[in-house]
Amino acid sequence: MNKEQYRQLCETEGDAIPLFLQYWWMETVCHGKQWDILFARTSQPDGPMAVMPYLIGKRLGMRYILQPQLTQYNGPWLLHADNLPDAQRTVLEHQLYGQLIDQLHDLKLAYYQQNFAPSVTNWLPFYWKNFSQTTRYTYRLEDISNSSAVFALFHKDKRQKPILKAQSQLHAVEDITPESFSEFHQQYWHSRGQHDIIPSNLMLRVMQTALQRGQGLLLGLRDSENHLQAARFVVFDSHCAYSLFSALNPQSHLNGASPLLFWEIIQRLSGRTRSFDFEGSMDPGIEQSYRLYGATQTPYFQVSKCNTPLFRLLLYLRKQ
Repeated sequence: MNKEQYRQLCETEGDAIPLFLQYWWMETVCHGKQWDILFARTSQPDGPMAVMPYLIGKRLGMRYILQPQLTQYNGPWLLHADNLPDAQRTVLEHQLYGQLIDQLHDLKLAYYQQNFAPSVTNWLPFYWKNFSQTTRYTYRLEDISNSSAVFALFHKDKRQKPILKAQSQLHAVEDITPESFSEFHQQYWHSRGQHDIIPSNLMLRVMQTALQRGQGLLLGLRDSENHLQAARFVVFDSHCAYSLFSALNPQSHLNGASPLLFWEIIQRLSGRTRSFDFEGSMDPGIEQSYRLYGATQTPYFQVSKCNTPLFRLLLYLRKQ
């Protein structure tokens, strides 16, 4: 019943609930798996409330919550509290997040880990219940409404000049199908001697669903002979776009292909969303690459709690 209530809530609230917390997103990325939703409410029927969608798994008889693949964040989200003073909002967060934590406790989890949305800056109720927090970073262009202003943020030698050069060699196209992109993506990773870590059925399901909803953009770059040189898929709502998948032609030697693709995507989305999230990495090389676009380092919380020593051992072995 919770999920049906949540579906209706998402339809009613629209983009007031972030993309990665939306019912349709969870249904898409958790297909074939178990996911559910927690609600926390005040005594007012139409007053503020909090929601927390989650993916739950089971291993060796132990139940755990982890981030779904391709999902930058889940965690708690407060609704109907935008106009409250900061002090009142904080009190409300403590109350409602406390309810969510009590419900998590009732699930008898061996392990919990979720990334909170960047705008969720209060994890104190979780700290009080012995959860741990790690600050992670993504990189964002906060306002892409003015394309010229965005381009001016790009590093002149390492982004602007390669883009201008690549424009004379490549043209942007939207004629790529999810199926052809998935194949292109696999070829890219195989050329690097690696397996594609994203299952093709998941990739196709996400692209097809987002495109059908008008919340996805699949863009490619072709050369003068119509060969595909680069492609990228982004998903978006009215608040932010997120870069999910990308691939380059392994035989291409055009250094400006990837920057040009970002630039073409940003221009197409400038009137459809406010911000652009590069889905930043903690990897030093990738982090530096995104900074060259003038993107802002944006922190978000990864909150976790391990209740079972055996699960802690499994986590350790997984990292080895």
